[in-house]
Amino acid sequence: MAGSLLGSEMCIRDSKVYSPTPFAYTQGQKAKVFIEQVVRDTGITLYGFQSQDDKGLFLKLLSVSGIGPKSAMAIMAAEDSNSLAEAIEQGEVKYLTRFPGVGKKTASQIVLDLKGKLGDYVARLDRPDNGENVPPALNDALLALIALGYTQKEVDRITPKLEKVAANTADQYIKKGLALLLKK
Repeated sequence: MAGSLLGSEMCIRDSKVYSPTPFAYTQGQKAKVFIEQVVRDTGITLYGFQSQDDKGLFLKLLSVSGIGPKSAMAIMAAEDSNSLAEAIEQGEVKYLTRFPGVGKKTASQIVLDLKGKLGDYVARLDRPDNGENVPPALNDALLALIALGYTQKEVDRITPKLEKVAANTADQYIKKGLALLLKK
């Protein structure tokens, strides 16, 4: 692994970074990725997340007995983080068994270990921008798209493109957002 330090960012070549949402990134496009390094007897693995909150949820899942990095990534990839956190907070064991490799016993353990510890996380995720600075009109448009029935994951996928749009009103952002969502 070759790397060079440029200011406060690290450029890493010839390394893989595993992400639960790889579709959110475009090759050649600059992206902010929050990295967690996991060291095991078998090697060092890097996991990347779109937000500090997602990285925090990953770490909380790792703290559950029976959940390793691969299982945590599979759980996070199968559902948007907000729905996952809400299901844990509400103790929905049946909901959690939908995830790959999660049986009733593991789902119960997740609820037992994490219920009541994700309240702040759920509150922060209620904002589509996850606390990042976005124009108020864009924030309103993201909320509107979610209210129209699109999932948080779908909205997160188009948010970087919407941030580059020259729009002044929520209506303009919504129109462009719908075009991007319908494009798939």
